[in-house]
Amino acid sequence: MKRMIRQLAAFLLACQLFVITAYGKPDWPNDVGILAEAGIVMDMDSGAVLYGQNIHVASPPASITKILTALVVLEHCQLDEMVEFSETAVSSVEADSGNKLGSVAGDQLTVEDCLYGMMLVSSNQAANALAEHTAGSISAFVDLMNEKAHELGCEESHFDNPSGLNGDTQYVTAYDMALIAREAYSNDTLLEISSTLTRKLGSTTNYPGGITVENEHRLLKPDDEFYYPAAKAGKTGYLQAAGNTLVTYAEQDGRRLISVILRGQPRQYFTDSRNLLEFGFQRFQNVSPAETESRYVTGDEILHLDRGDFACSDLMINPEAVVTLPPDASLDDADLTVGDIPEGSPDRAVAQMTYTYNDRVVGTAYLMAKDGVEIPGESGAALPEEETGAPEAETGSAAPERTESTVSVGTVVAVSAAVLAVCAVAAAAAWHIYQRRKEAERLARRRAERRRRLEESGEWEEFERIRAQQKRK
Repeated sequence: MKRMIRQLAAFLLACQLFVITAYGKPDWPNDVGILAEAGIVMDMDSGAVLYGQNIHVASPPASITKILTALVVLEHCQLDEMVEFSETAVSSVEADSGNKLGSVAGDQLTVEDCLYGMMLVSSNQAANALAEHTAGSISAFVDLMNEKAHELGCEESHFDNPSGLNGDTQYVTAYDMALIAREAYSNDTLLEISSTLTRKLGSTTNYPGGITVENEHRLLKPDDEFYYPAAKAGKTGYLQAAGNTLVTYAEQDGRRLISVILRGQPRQYFTDSRNLLEFGFQRFQNVSPAETESRYVTGDEILHLDRGDFACSDLMINPEAVVTLPPDASLDDADLTVGDIPEGSPDRAVAQMTYTYNDRVVGTAYLMAKDGVEIPGESGAALPEEETGAPEAETGSAAPERTESTVSVGTVVAVSAAVLAVCAVAAAAAWHIYQRRKEAERLARRRAERRRRLEESGEWEEFERIRAQQKRK
């Protein structure tokens, strides 16, 4: 038995020489922390949440609300339109909220100047005036704000006013605020306004020569102790009920990030934002599926998609797509699912590819039909047989279902390891059987040799007689 165990151990050790060690994919980095109650850092291009703390806990937004206000205004107004400040716009603010532009009823400024005053020094009166100018009333404008938030996928937020002052049902989550900021800083005009350090506004009653406003976001200001060179734009906020709130947009080495801080502490909230942004830049990379992905875009396999059947070789990945991964990971480490295209997709998109890493979405990309490839249902393209009235061909088998597949290198590695383990056990059993057979053969040979010697010496018959007598006993 001991001999058999030694032989089995030797065999297993030998097998290890031929087994390739399968290493798991890199862990998702989480070596960062903030003192604020809630915060998030999101990749602007992929939409991946790189780090989050209480990102789905609702809190008063304070003046970062004005980012959504500016976005809605820019979608409905021209910059050179004149805005007149009404008595409602000037007075519909809390008593201690201030009036940083010295606005009075009857003042007129362009939409552009109002946006600068609202975004740089957080003028609540400018926010109200813009709301009335855009929608006719503050309440109608608030409806536009909530419609826009819903359009962007915000499901945990609600807005009561355009300024961010206290409201009975005004709240936002860090995740929703990141979605709003992602859309806002995709608007070049809003990005330019929010990144401006100083701006002289037009003439008003109290400032006939104009007033110069200065950006209050300290990460943007080169002469400030909190200056962070990668930070390019953003908005501050404060209410007693909200604490310090902050949204920051940053760029570095071709990557773009957004950080959001809710319920922050004085001064510390700038440090929290910087820590999140540095973590996002240093601990992650962006890869382009169009440059590195081969699945679903090579070979002659037919994909049965919602928009029709396509050969993989007829498809491409939209070049703008980005996936965010840990620095030591590759695109093959991400799980890939192919599904239907959402509303608002590009014209030649035929499916959406969703990449996940450790159960978090790290990017999406469109499968696109190449130029010259017909898409069923489009003008000039052949319609499916059931739409043209052509009879179905009898193939004797059911039509293949639309592809909805998941491909994971990690899964392949796990299955391969399991197969290797099964093979090792089977090989060990076979080795054991082989050794027992060889031992039996050796024993048979020894017995045969012993009988031969006994027969030659004339002792065989006496040996068999004694053996039979022992059996009877």
